[in-house]
Amino acid sequence: MSDRSRASAKTPPLKVIDLFAGCGGLSEGFRESERFTPVAAVEKDLYAAATYAANFGEEHIYQGDIADWVKGDLPEADVVVGGPPCQGFSNLGAKREDDERNDLWERYVDTLVKVRPKAFLLENVDQFLKTKQFDALRKLTQRGGELSDYRIDFGILRATDYGSSQLRRRAIVIGTHRDVEQILLPAVQVAPEAWPTVKDAISDLNQAVPEALVDLPPGREYEVFGRVVPGKYTANELHITRNYQKLSRDRFEAIPEGGNRFNLPDHLKAPCWIKHTTGSGDVMGRLRWDKPSVTIRTEFFKPEKGRYIHPTENRALTHHEAARLQGFPDTFEWCGPKLEIARQIGNAVPVQMAQYLAGHIANGLADRPAE
Repeated sequence: MSDRSRASAKTPPLKVIDLFAGCGGLSEGFRESERFTPVAAVEKDLYAAATYAANFGEEHIYQGDIADWVKGDLPEADVVVGGPPCQGFSNLGAKREDDERNDLWERYVDTLVKVRPKAFLLENVDQFLKTKQFDALRKLTQRGGELSDYRIDFGILRATDYGSSQLRRRAIVIGTHRDVEQILLPAVQVAPEAWPTVKDAISDLNQAVPEALVDLPPGREYEVFGRVVPGKYTANELHITRNYQKLSRDRFEAIPEGGNRFNLPDHLKAPCWIKHTTGSGDVMGRLRWDKPSVTIRTEFFKPEKGRYIHPTENRALTHHEAARLQGFPDTFEWCGPKLEIARQIGNAVPVQMAQYLAGHIANGLADRPAE
């Protein structure tokens, strides 16, 4: 039995609230740590909330606007976690700091003020640490601020350093109540030469997905929150491909493992690729079996969006493969149309990273009064 398992057997689980929960990547990691039990979760998107409910239970998740939820009576919790929507300052967006989605982090703060947990975890895109929103958060922890009872440690962590098969960088903020010893960011746990690889994550799956297998099973319905959504779907049912035109198939065939659009002969290149011989090497990129994957984003099924071609097959990743690279177990069930499920997968926190952070925080809270 591991140290963490022994600890969980000796002490009651800590209570956790998951804000902006999505489909439950953070919650799955916290569950797999065996140190936490969820007491509340909030997610506005219907399909993501349905997926969360299918896996963690409908009774404790609020499907709706967090601004409404935070006005009510909130449960007690030891830890609050969450990642406010990041599109306003994402590398892929317009980086508008006046984007109203950026202000949702204030509802996260409102929750901390009402619940007063022992610790909190905030995760976001790495650009978050350079925004006025993060500056405001730091000021709130100073003398006289609403969060002055907390000390924070923050930085950029890579998912591969904590057992993930995916090179994903996230801004992580850990806040600790001044009544307990401060929890700092964890040290790197996995050296680059030992990083889990794409092969570790997906090589056991059927690689030759039939070309006709492009849709989720029809007629599947799941009643949740008084509504009916498509689902629930098993991981195996997400192992679907797309209808590719001949040009796409020819391009895939011409790109070697680890290669990209630069490997294409001119007659297979788009006109803009011929003119631009520099730039992103991930466009039309093929993954390598012996390396971690790039960041799994919401359009992982489009090779023109990044390095998402299967290491050996002439197709993009399936939803099942992307979920595996995000660390979701095959027991996880999914709800919604396939595009919405792809969005849920791409927006999730890598489960192995979440699991390690959960154990790290739980260990930090175990019988450690402030000095």
